[in-house]
Amino acid sequence: MKKFGITSLLIAIIALAVWQWPKPDAPLLSSSDAMPVMESLPDDFFTRQVNPVLTQRCVVCHACYDAPCQLKMSSPEGIARGANKEKVYEGTRLTAAQPNRMFLDAHGVNGWRERGFFDVLPTKDDTNASPTQSSVLAQMLLLKKQHPLPNTTHLDESLDISLSRQNQCPTIDEMREYIADQPLGGMPYALPALSDSEHTTLIQWLTHGAPLPSPKMLSQELNEKATDLEAWLNGDSNKMQLSARYIYEHLFTSHLYFEGISEKGKTPQFFNLVRSRTPPGQALDIIATRRPFDDPKVERVYYRLQPVHSTIVSKTHQAYAINQNLLDKWQSWFVEAEFSVETLPSYEPEIAANPLTAFTLLPVKSRYRFMLERAQNTIMGYIKGPVCRGQVALNVINDRFWVFFVDPDIAASEKVNAFYASQKKNLHLPAEKDSSALAINWARYAKRQGDYMRARAAFLNSEFENGEHLNVSSIWDGDGNNTNASLTVFRHFDNATVAKGMVGKPTKTAWIIDYALLERIHYLLVAGFDVYGNYGHQLMTRLYMDFLRMEGESNFLNLLPPPSRQELLDKWYQKASPELTDYLEGDFNSFEQPTGITFETERPQKELYQLLSKHLAKVQPQVSTYNKRLLSTEQYEVLASLNSIPAQQATLMPETTIIVVKDDQNSDNIDVFTALRNSAHYNVNSLFEEEENREPSKDSITLVHGLLGSYPDAFWYINASDVTASIEKLKTIKSEADYQALLDNVAMRRTNPNFWAFSDKLIQWSSEHYPIEGGLLDYNRLEDR
Repeated sequence: MKKFGITSLLIAIIALAVWQWPKPDAPLLSSSDAMPVMESLPDDFFTRQVNPVLTQRCVVCHACYDAPCQLKMSSPEGIARGANKEKVYEGTRLTAAQPNRMFLDAHGVNGWRERGFFDVLPTKDDTNASPTQSSVLAQMLLLKKQHPLPNTTHLDESLDISLSRQNQCPTIDEMREYIADQPLGGMPYALPALSDSEHTTLIQWLTHGAPLPSPKMLSQELNEKATDLEAWLNGDSNKMQLSARYIYEHLFTSHLYFEGISEKGKTPQFFNLVRSRTPPGQALDIIATRRPFDDPKVERVYYRLQPVHSTIVSKTHQAYAINQNLLDKWQSWFVEAEFSVETLPSYEPEIAANPLTAFTLLPVKSRYRFMLERAQNTIMGYIKGPVCRGQVALNVINDRFWVFFVDPDIAASEKVNAFYASQKKNLHLPAEKDSSALAINWARYAKRQGDYMRARAAFLNSEFENGEHLNVSSIWDGDGNNTNASLTVFRHFDNATVAKGMVGKPTKTAWIIDYALLERIHYLLVAGFDVYGNYGHQLMTRLYMDFLRMEGESNFLNLLPPPSRQELLDKWYQKASPELTDYLEGDFNSFEQPTGITFETERPQKELYQLLSKHLAKVQPQVSTYNKRLLSTEQYEVLASLNSIPAQQATLMPETTIIVVKDDQNSDNIDVFTALRNSAHYNVNSLFEEEENREPSKDSITLVHGLLGSYPDAFWYINASDVTASIEKLKTIKSEADYQALLDNVAMRRTNPNFWAFSDKLIQWSSEHYPIEGGLLDYNRLEDR
C-alpha cells in the first residue's frame, strides 16, 4: 500500500512538471492558398470595401480610451498608430500617465512609436515574412478563421469578457505564444467570425501592405463657414480673446457642425474646437495640454476648427449645431454686452482652474446663458467628455434623476454675483492641483466647501426671507421655446446618458442647478478631469462631486415646505455614515425660510413635480411615437407596461436592454426600444461599497422609444406578434435561470451566428433615425447570460 502511494506521488509530480512545462509556440498563420489574390488594389478599395467592414465589425469595440490595447480603429490614423500595452483606466496608479489622445498628443506613426505604440499592420522591414505574417491584425483575423466561436449558446470559459480582464496585447513577436495559449482569442473577440467575403476583403488589403487613405478635402462651402467662425473667434481685442477662451473651454469635447450644409438625413462634417499656435489660414499647430485651461506657453492662442475624420461613436459624440440664431446670441452675449477687459487672466492653476475667478470680467448672465442654451450638451460633457466609462466616477449620482435650472435673471442678479465674488477663496476646485495630486489635499477642499455652504445658507436665509422668489417661476422655463429646460440623467453603472425632458415616472431625487453650480460641475468633471491622472486626482474629483450633488438636491428641497425637507433628505440618504449624517443635519443645510409655493397635499414632492411639469409644458420634447404600422395599440401598451414591472424582475434585467421588434412578414421593417434598469440605492455617498448600498426591492425599469445609451448589455429580437407573450413571460421570472430561459426565446446573444446581420440592421436603423446625434454603439458590455 505504501509502495503504491509513492508511485502515485511520483506520477503526479511528473504530470505536474509536464503541465507546467512551457508549451511550444504555435506557428504564425498563413492565408488560404485558395483565396484569390488581386494584383493591385483600386484607389478607393479602403473607402468602399475595407472601411465598412472595419466600421461595423471592429470600431464597435475599438474606440475611445477603453478600446482594448488602446487600438482605436475608428480612423486610418488610429489604425496606423497601432496598439499599446498600457492601461488607460488604472485607478491605483501613483503618478499620472502620459496622455495618448488621438489627433492631439502625437502626430504621425513615428510620433506614436516614440510613445510605445506598436504596429498591427504589415511591416516593410522584414522582407522574409509575408505581409500577413508580419501583421498582428492579420494574425488575429486568421486565428478567428481557423478557430471560430463554438456553436454553443454561451462563450467558452477561456473567453473573458469582463471589463476588468487582462488584455494580452501581443506584438507580432509574441503572436506565436498568443496563438498557442488563446486559440479562441481571434478577432472579433468573443463574437462571431467575419463572413468569408469580409475576411477576404481585409486579408486582401493587408496582403497589399494595408494602404491607408489621406483625409478627404472639405467642400468650399464648409471651408468658408469654418473660416468665418475662426475669424470671429480670433478677434484681436482682449474682450474677444477672453470670450473665445470661455467658449473653447466649454466646447472642447463637443463635435461642432454647420447646420443646413449636409444633405437631409446625412451625417454632417463635424469639427473639434482646438487651440493652435498658428492663426486662421495657416496649418494647424495644436497646443496639446492635459486640460483646456493649462498654460499654452505661447504669447497668443488661436482657436481653430479641426475636421473630425473618425467614425462617429455614440459614447464620445456630442453634436453641437452652429447656426445663425446661435451666432447672433453669441454676438449679443460676448461682443455687444457691456463689459471691458483691461488685462487677460493668467493661466496660473489657482486662477485658470476656477471659472469664477478666471472669467470674472465676463457678465455672469452671458456665461450662464451660454451653458443653458445647450444645457443637454453641457450636462452630457460630464459623461461623454473626458471619459468613456467609470463606475467610481458615476457612483456619485442616482440611477435616474431630473434636472432643472434657476432662471437666468435670478442667477445673474447683482446680489448673487456679489456673494459668489466674496466666496472665491472657498470655491477652489481640485483641478488646480496637477494630475499626480496627493489625496491628503482633500481635507483642505472639504473645509473650504463647508465654509462655503455655511455662508451660502446664511445668504439664502437673508435674501429669500419669507419665501420671496422661492416658487416655480424662479425655475427657467426655456424662454418658452428651448427644450433644454429640463433633463433626465440615466446612470448605467459605469456610464450614463442625458435625455431632454422629464422622462419616465417621478424620480427619487432632483437637482436644481444655478450658474455657480453648473460652472463648477463642468470644471470639476470635464475641463478639470484628467483620465490619465493618478489615484489622488481621481479620488479628490469623486469626493468633491458629493458636495456638488448635494448642493443641487438642496436647491430642489428649498422649494418644498420646511418640515418636509429633512424628512425627504433622510429618505434619500438612508443608512448614511455618521459623518454624512452630521453633515446633512448640520449648519451646512440650515436654510429655514418658507417656500413661496402653496401646497395642497401631503405629498409635496409629487405635487412640485406636477407644478414643474405644467410650468415647462411648452418646452417638453414631443414624445416620439412608435411605428403604429408595426405595433398595434394593445401591443405597445403591453410593451410600455415594463415601466411598472415589479422590482424582482427589474433586478434580473441588465442595465441596458435594446428591444428590436420586427414585422412578422418583413424582418427588414423594425422598430427599436430601450429598457433601462434603474438600480435603487439607500444612498450614493459611498465610494467603494456600492453593492452594500443597493436597495433592489425598489429597482424599476424605464422604457423609451428609440436608442438610449451607448453600451447595450443585451439585445432582444422579437416578432411583433410575440411582444405580448414575451413581456408577460418576463413578468413571471424569479431567478437567473428563469431569465436565461427567457433569453433563449427573445435574445440576440453575442454567440448567435446571425449576430452581425442583426447588428447591421440596427446600425442602419440608427443612422436613419439619428443621422446627427447618433453614432455606433459599443459592444464591450454585451453580456453572456
